[in-house]
Amino acid sequence: MNEALLISGMAAITFFLRYVMFLLHEKMEFKGIFKQALGYVPSAVLSAIVLPAVLFPDGTALNLSPSSPHIVGFMVSLIVGILMRNVLMVIFFGMGTFILWQNLFF
Repeated sequence: MNEALLISGMAAITFFLRYVMFLLHEKMEFKGIFKQALGYVPSAVLSAIVLPAVLFPDGTALNLSPSSPHIVGFMVSLIVGILMRNVLMVIFFGMGTFILWQNLFF
């Protein structure tokens, strides 16, 4: 019973925090450097999610081996992103390289 209550409470708090932002969205307007800084939030969040998974694939040890499918897929994604500037192509080539590398060498 405690687990259900805990999960329900966390869900209610998360919903409330997100709902408040939707309500205030129309009334708030960001200006200047703050608005410019908010443009970098998606990149920073994505980096914070992806880089630990790439550098610590098993969750414990740093793996910078060039044979690691995580590193190879990341490098291909980085190159495709710089050259094409297309998110779908980055995902397609990065995941394709990761899967191919993993199946060929592991």
